[in-house]
Amino acid sequence: MVIYLAKNVYVKEASMDQALSDVKVLDLTHHLAGPYCTKLLADYGADVMKIEKPYEGDIARRMGPFFKDEPHPEKSGLFIYLNMNKRGITLNLKTETGKKIFKDLAKDVDIIVENFSPRVMPSLGLDYETLEKVNPKIVMVSISNFGQTGPYRDFKASEIIEYGMGGEMCSTGWPSRYPLKLGGTIILFSASLVAATATMGAFYASRYQGIGQHVDVSIMETQLGSVDRRAPSLIAYQYCGDINLRTDPSSYGLELVPPFNPCADGYFSCTVGYVFWDRFVKMLGIEELKDPKFCPPCTDQCIKEEFDRIWIPWCMEHKKREIARIFQKEGILCTPINDASDLLVEPNLQERGYFVEVEHPMTGKLKYPGAPFKMSETPWKVRRPAPLLGEHNEEIYGELGYTKEDLIKLREWGII
Repeated sequence: MVIYLAKNVYVKEASMDQALSDVKVLDLTHHLAGPYCTKLLADYGADVMKIEKPYEGDIARRMGPFFKDEPHPEKSGLFIYLNMNKRGITLNLKTETGKKIFKDLAKDVDIIVENFSPRVMPSLGLDYETLEKVNPKIVMVSISNFGQTGPYRDFKASEIIEYGMGGEMCSTGWPSRYPLKLGGTIILFSASLVAATATMGAFYASRYQGIGQHVDVSIMETQLGSVDRRAPSLIAYQYCGDINLRTDPSSYGLELVPPFNPCADGYFSCTVGYVFWDRFVKMLGIEELKDPKFCPPCTDQCIKEEFDRIWIPWCMEHKKREIARIFQKEGILCTPINDASDLLVEPNLQERGYFVEVEHPMTGKLKYPGAPFKMSETPWKVRRPAPLLGEHNEEIYGELGYTKEDLIKLREWGII
């Protein structure tokens, strides 16, 4: 592999097993936004050392779903997924010895990622300015609700708070009622993706230009710049003053062929409309539908009811994957609406090897989502399951010169 640094200047590097095999990361993150960022680094080869609070660990250990629905800090599916491929240690950063150990670890890493409130790292004496003196080329990534500066820097927030402030909750939900947040935790995962991208940009500057820096990731700002309607909505407002309004979800049913339809084993989604109407009629082979009165756009409720008496029975005679194959064969947009059990046997995902089996000491072998993207020469891979709490204390602290006897004392003193 050849890395170009400047005009006519380059260095050759030996081929690596994974893209980030020679990168070291200290992971101070917890919950969702930070751990997914460091998971992406670990999945592509980085040596990510996750630091957790002694005895308690990451709060995600207490979040479900739990294996066999048995709450246990080592059986959280969320924690196991987010911390796969990492090594784990415990360390009390509120003790002077704990801070010293952290600085010793920081001397030999490339990246530190944390997602505490902005006041926490400075209060511990572990802010970027301090750590830069320990390691001048260090990249420190701080993920917080509203950024490291500004009047909101110390405000608390959650997924729904960030979504509401991000400008698009005003357009989701029933128009006659209050706004609603879309389901899931997409905002925190989206912020993690931005943080991982920013981390690699700063890492590149550090390694090849000798510039260490502090990367400030505001979850709020990652939403304003996202493609989930926020950026387009801001642009639309600037151009013509338009603000997205909530629309009645039941209006979808007014279309002759709505985007969501029932079938024998669930639901499927399709797009027909005027563009694909002729293909649709040919595909069904039902003579009655050749009547021009059915041709979109058609909003007559009586004709809609007449069409449904033909269309719905056809749907209920077929399963969703079968329907998708029939539509796709005719070049019409269509897909089954999958649930989790469907995804695990989805043929395309299986052929591409998306799901991977991970052997964990507390759950045995289970399937987890795999690579978000594929690299031909330096691939994503499972190297180890998520760590048990403090699992790699002896290994990592041993690399710093601590003996087993030292670790026993550190444990007794509440440092690890």
